[in-house]
Amino acid sequence: MNDTLLWQTRTFVYSHFADTTHPPSVDETAAHFNITTNEASGLYKELHNRHAFFLEPETLTIRMANPFSGIPTDFKVHANGKTYFANCAWDMLGIPAALHCDAVIDAVCTESNETVKLEVKNGNIYALGGVPAAEDGDGSSLLVHFPLPFARWYDDLVFT
Repeated sequence: MNDTLLWQTRTFVYSHFADTTHPPSVDETAAHFNITTNEASGLYKELHNRHAFFLEPETLTIRMANPFSGIPTDFKVHANGKTYFANCAWDMLGIPAALHCDAVIDAVCTESNETVKLEVKNGNIYALGGVPAAEDGDGSSLLVHFPLPFARWYDDLVFT
């Protein structure tokens, strides 16, 4: 397998996400590189195997190219006039970092079902009302909980 084309494909997938808010299909990737659908399929499978992105089981549909989600989630990131979906609370902060831009984030806490609104501005995170998230006035902080240690994330990446 051509490693150069493999990593160019990964770059294309991320650029496509950044430009359109969704992943390219295998056919779109094949057309972009002027290769066959079978060749593009092989590249997708290899990138999945290398954890460069995550395919829906038994398909060639990109579910995750961290921090981007290929499906709607409870983690919406409004940036550059577009709405992106993140896979988790960690990734919702990763999207503005990856795009090098300010953003407004709407998230729903999984356990409490509470809505959280954050703003990322000039690399800083603020809770609703413009107060830095780590200094939200009452001494508390917003925390991100990971149900599994990093070494086990790929045991069930969708759950994690």
